[in-house]
Amino acid sequence: MNEQTKLFKVGSLVGILLVAFLAVLTIKEIKSIGYVGKDTPIMNSISVNGKGEAVAIPDIATFSFSVTETGKTVADAQAKATERTNNALKAVKDSGVAEKDIKTLSYSINPNYEYTQGPCTQYSCPGGKQILKGYDVSQTIEVKVRDLTKAGELFDSIGSVGVQNVNGLTFSIDDMDSIKAIARADAIAEAKTKAKKIAKDLGVTLVRVTSFYDSSDDVVYPYGREAMGGDIMAQKASVAPEIPKGEQKITANVSITYEIR
Repeated sequence: MNEQTKLFKVGSLVGILLVAFLAVLTIKEIKSIGYVGKDTPIMNSISVNGKGEAVAIPDIATFSFSVTETGKTVADAQAKATERTNNALKAVKDSGVAEKDIKTLSYSINPNYEYTQGPCTQYSCPGGKQILKGYDVSQTIEVKVRDLTKAGELFDSIGSVGVQNVNGLTFSIDDMDSIKAIARADAIAEAKTKAKKIAKDLGVTLVRVTSFYDSSDDVVYPYGREAMGGDIMAQKASVAPEIPKGEQKITANVSITYEIR
């Protein structure tokens, strides 16, 4: 057998193997066409909702006060503002508020201009001009009160040192997560009870939880008082104001999906 014949036979064998390989791939592809577009099997499931509530008495109060002073120079205005702010902070600390519960929310220095109009004649009225009269220095302090029995006394003390504005008194719960956990546990328990009842009515069995979602509302109830939005009395009142704090309700809503069989 010559060399040319050997090459022909080897080539023929390779061609046959290649054809066979392509045939297998073609058959496999044809079979897969039958599955194209078919939906993924749907898992049997039921979804239930649950609602839980927890009521707690607020144990902290938060408010802010502002001091604004004017001076011919920045240093003069700062000195006045610092003195009044320090007096207010002393009253706050003397009422038992810790240093960690006091923080500055804002501090600003702004020029104070006065607009003057030139003398007008019967023919013209010259434009006016702005004259720098001094500077305004403002500082706003936020205070967190943990002993609510002293809240009224604290406002009384701040008023006695001439603080112009006390704003935004709100009550809340310091450890809010624990209250949320109670509400969420009640919501989950209600959802579980519903799921078991539905499964029994349908004659199916709960297999496992496939999804879970929960939400809760964070409600902070503000306390409104006419004097809280503007100037408070510079003279110390004969009786400290009584501050009702009420109660706070947290609501949790959960949704649970179960696989059933």
